[in-house]
Amino acid sequence: MSRGDELKELASDLSRAVETARRVGLPTTVYLLSMALVEVREAAAAADDGDDDSAA
Repeated sequence: MSRGDELKELASDLSRAVETARRVGLPTTVYLLSMALVEVREAAAAADDGDDDSAA
């Protein structure tokens, strides 16, 4: 599995966690998970574009 695929899977997991936290009424957790989700989505997009600075 490529780094981009792993990041997309992580984004999916984070998205589900955000929805769960929203349902149970944890606003701070929703905020923190949402911020992490933004970062992971940006990293996934960069990995897809080949802008990954890390060694493979």
